[in-house]
Amino acid sequence: MPIQIVLHHGRITTQDSTKPEVAAIAVADGRVAAIGTNDEMKRLSDASTIHIDLENRRVIPGLNDSHLHVIRAGLFANLELRWDGTPTLAQALRQLKEQARRTPPPQWVRVIGGWNEFQFAEGRMPTFQELNEAAPDTPVFLLHLYDSAMLNKAAIRALGMDQHMPNPPGGMIAKDQRGNPTGLLIAEPNALILYSTIANAPKLSFEDQLNSTRHFMRELNRFGVTSVSDAGGGGQNYPGDYAVVNQLEKEGHLTLRIAYSLFAQRPGEELSDYSRWLGMTRPGEGSDLLRVNGAGENLAWSAADFENFLQPRPDLKPIMESEVEAIVMKLAEAKWPWRIHATYDESIDRFLNIFERVHREHPIDGLRWFIDHAETVSDRNLERIQRLGGGIAVQHRMAYQGEYFIRRYGIEQVKRLPPIRKMLSMGIPVGAGTDGTRVASYHPWTCLWWMVTGKTVGGTLLHDMADCMTREEALKLYTHGSAWFSNEDDRKGTLSVGSFADLAVLSEDYFAVEQDAIRSIESVLTMVGGKVVFAQENYARLAPDLPAVSPDWSPVAFYGGYNNSMSSTPAHEHKPIMAADGRVWTTSCGCGT
Repeated sequence: MPIQIVLHHGRITTQDSTKPEVAAIAVADGRVAAIGTNDEMKRLSDASTIHIDLENRRVIPGLNDSHLHVIRAGLFANLELRWDGTPTLAQALRQLKEQARRTPPPQWVRVIGGWNEFQFAEGRMPTFQELNEAAPDTPVFLLHLYDSAMLNKAAIRALGMDQHMPNPPGGMIAKDQRGNPTGLLIAEPNALILYSTIANAPKLSFEDQLNSTRHFMRELNRFGVTSVSDAGGGGQNYPGDYAVVNQLEKEGHLTLRIAYSLFAQRPGEELSDYSRWLGMTRPGEGSDLLRVNGAGENLAWSAADFENFLQPRPDLKPIMESEVEAIVMKLAEAKWPWRIHATYDESIDRFLNIFERVHREHPIDGLRWFIDHAETVSDRNLERIQRLGGGIAVQHRMAYQGEYFIRRYGIEQVKRLPPIRKMLSMGIPVGAGTDGTRVASYHPWTCLWWMVTGKTVGGTLLHDMADCMTREEALKLYTHGSAWFSNEDDRKGTLSVGSFADLAVLSEDYFAVEQDAIRSIESVLTMVGGKVVFAQENYARLAPDLPAVSPDWSPVAFYGGYNNSMSSTPAHEHKPIMAADGRVWTTSCGCGT
């Protein structure tokens, strides 16, 4: 087959054990055709071959996020003001004020996760007075991780909240001494109040959702992401809410490979939903760009061990066992893989009891089922996961919630969480990701940086160096490691001959830059299946066309997405952190002072 593209004069990390680093790579029919020296690839070329000079840049296999809510995020991205990576609260509030002025009624200004107060130089949350001054007339919804949300007065009015409004199921409306809502929504015992409030805000038209999804995918391509394992999400109904990505796939506009899981939406009706879906589709159905992966991350609402470290660990109700077992039994019988959200070891222990019972009737050790998150998983339960052939998808949620974990459980408890080093030593499949876009940022380089340094975005040092990953290990988890979870590790995650030609040419050498500079890396050229999906700097001429952001008042048109202009660890002073028992910890900010 004729060689269509040759990329040469680079430092290409292939993750192929026979040739771990090469200077050039040849692409044909969307796959890697050959790797080797510049001269070897030149000899394979003909007059029609396109040559791209890598200018001695580092090239890596395309990043693969093991847990990202990309389909849902795409439907809303153009509505959202992102504070991801914003270095100061003053800048964040200035953007909020500007956006409130240009946002037309009845639309809201929405800051939907991906940030926390520790990333700001001021080291604090905004006040309600600041929100009301920034946006006196435009409703504002400010989501803080998945523990709470802040509403300004205009949003309280838009929602019709008053003294008589009761707390909804799954949350609390904070009120003052007179019974008036203050604007604070508290996720206790779970995040349902946050889901439902977001759902009450206006949505984009279908055409704008198409545009929004394309721009969000391009944002991920900017950082070298070429694949995603989509974990569904609250409000992400199948098949209705998949119409946008299906249309983009048919039109040839997908710039990511997406393997998606089906997320149960209706409490008490999860089994009937999965029974219906098993008759509608099957794992692997679709194309190399868009395909069904399995079930989860929510199998049953009774199994949701909500990861709010500001609250005590939830104790799952006894009905969980019967509900989850019936679903998993049906999935295992149909040979469907599943993923399940599990933060706490206590929940994981109960889930594994179920999986072991199912395994005795329908073996699951070849299904590539896996647990998402697993921050506090014990060695004993890691051994059980290993015996059942499961995997673990880890994310950098502790980079955003580490300070809260320390407050509740203490500094010693956080040092090896999640225990990635132990997982790898046991041979358990591990993939890396972000859990973006609400509970943490979708920014992949923050995840890689967190695995390498053990720091939070606020600079708190969580892990001993012995428990941190090397740069090589972290990259492998974010590429070939994540491919296991979509059953694509035979063709994705390396730049071996025959693998997908998915790659990123980096702005800086990941293996050579100072540790904190990892967070500022971008891709200057991203390819999916040998097709350029993003290009900038010297490669800008290769960038594919993208329609202007719509609607034209969208925050994305003015501020973009992740703020990558100042992504190194903030130069905070050492911060005191109050633990649940009243003791005060002083944590290292990693600044060397």
